[in-house]
Amino acid sequence: MQSFPTSPNVSKNPRPPLLSRKTKDGLGIALFLAPALILFVLFLIYPIIRSVYYSTFNWNGLGPATKYIGINNYIKILSDKVFMQAVQNVLVIIVCSLAIQLPLAMLLAVLVGRDLPGRGIFRTIFFLPYVLSEVNAAIMWMLLFNANPQRGLINGVLVALGLPAVAWLADMRVVLFAIFITLTWKYFGFHMLLYLTGLQNIPTEIEEAARMDGANAFQNFFYITLPLLSSPIRTSVYMSVLGSIQQFIVVWIMTGGGPVNASETMATYMYRFGFVRFQLGYGSAVTIIMFILCVIFSLIYQQLTKKPDYLTGL
Repeated sequence: MQSFPTSPNVSKNPRPPLLSRKTKDGLGIALFLAPALILFVLFLIYPIIRSVYYSTFNWNGLGPATKYIGINNYIKILSDKVFMQAVQNVLVIIVCSLAIQLPLAMLLAVLVGRDLPGRGIFRTIFFLPYVLSEVNAAIMWMLLFNANPQRGLINGVLVALGLPAVAWLADMRVVLFAIFITLTWKYFGFHMLLYLTGLQNIPTEIEEAARMDGANAFQNFFYITLPLLSSPIRTSVYMSVLGSIQQFIVVWIMTGGGPVNASETMATYMYRFGFVRFQLGYGSAVTIIMFILCVIFSLIYQQLTKKPDYLTGL
């Protein structure tokens, strides 16, 4: 039998690849994540670090920061009555949002979520305010809250009913309530959409079985529907609180934090000192305090809401 010579270029023991498959996969993942990571560091992490740095200086934003004052900015902020008033106003908005805005969104979601005729039209109408920009919403409600009954629709209706006109945006006692009405009108559609998404994920067979067992509408909602909506509710509460802490545009356009700081928020307080009075070191310190409050709330809230989702087992 004739044998053929083995080619000298063919190796009986091929060399192992330089990189393992696992290493190649890791490099591929890192390559795809690199652009997003660079943007995250550049536009989030780096500004936070610079804000911490500038918050220790008495700096007006012009030229290099040279007048180091340590934590004096933070001490001054925490001892300022106006800032404490801003924190109090934010807490009022948070409490009102959790007690009024979110339950209203839940009620509307239940009403238009299932069997209401024309529910598609109602969903569009209720969600439409969220599509509008905060600037448009603020300007529109400024016109509605105009103190002159001849120009403001709300006061015009009050006068037509024989009631006195109200200086909604100039009265220290009602200005925060007027702003909350605007925020509720603007954002309840977003929370309603979250609840609608949760309602659509609940199997109708569960509620039908409860009805067959004798549960009324009240029991059906509080003992079945509400527990199954725990995940959307947690998300809604989380975003509502963080949004209230950072609220700026609506308040600044409608009142500028007035009258006499009655509607001041932490964001408007920061903007006033940082960009109106050019005390950027002081404004940076306010920003860091807001950031710390958001992080603390996020960590505590995540720990308190670590519960299994009822829908995962369905």
